[in-house]
Amino acid sequence: MIYFLIYLLLETLVSVEISSVLGGFATFLEIVITAFVGIAILSNFRNTMVENLRAVSFGQIDLEEFQRLNLFTIIGAILLIIPGFLTDIIGALLQFSAFTSMLVNRYGVQSKNKNDMFYTHETYETYKENDDDVIDVEIIEKRDTIK
Repeated sequence: MIYFLIYLLLETLVSVEISSVLGGFATFLEIVITAFVGIAILSNFRNTMVENLRAVSFGQIDLEEFQRLNLFTIIGAILLIIPGFLTDIIGALLQFSAFTSMLVNRYGVQSKNKNDMFYTHETYETYKENDDDVIDVEIIEKRDTIK
């Protein structure tokens, strides 16, 4: 409850300061434009998710970072839809992948062994070089049943 009251105080102070500089009509336009931008981001979220899936498949990010980046994109879009300058500033910052990557890397919980689920390109090449003695085979199951 106290955090919500602190948020309301900060939102009011920031909104009054910025709207007194911009004026009433520019403030109205800012609210409408950022709401449309937030809606556009939510409607194009599929493309963002595909881009993050590519980063996961190439080993650039791990699964936890993938989840957090997508979560930050959705939260940022919702904050852009909510009227207010403070929420718009935070929502816009959450849309930049460099900013969200810094947040994930700074406050994210790292797993103890990063190679549990994903191989980086270097580790894959190491495993590939050590597999000279392995013979690749294909197993074909044959099911004979009496009917």
